[in-house]
Amino acid sequence: MDTPERALVHVAGHVQGVGFRWWTRARALELGLAGYARNTEDGRVEVCAEGERGAIDALLASLAEQPSTTRRPGRVTRVSAPLRGPATGRYDDFRER
Repeated sequence: MDTPERALVHVAGHVQGVGFRWWTRARALELGLAGYARNTEDGRVEVCAEGERGAIDALLASLAEQPSTTRRPGRVTRVSAPLRGPATGRYDDFRER
């Protein structure tokens, strides 16, 4: 197994109040990732994912995919460049905050 990594992104668009955090959690759990998805005050969703790099890359790709082939709710207009680093190990599952 590769060394666990961490990625943090912000997703903009119509992503609050539409099930986007729930959908993100479901995809992250399918990929074996830990972390969270939370609403921010400015209307974006912050996604922090920890796990294998390939799984993180797959999640990030599904967040940004246009058009979505996975029935992603809402409308994504932008996903920030990921801030990457080593995993912190403080998450044991993926949660909606």
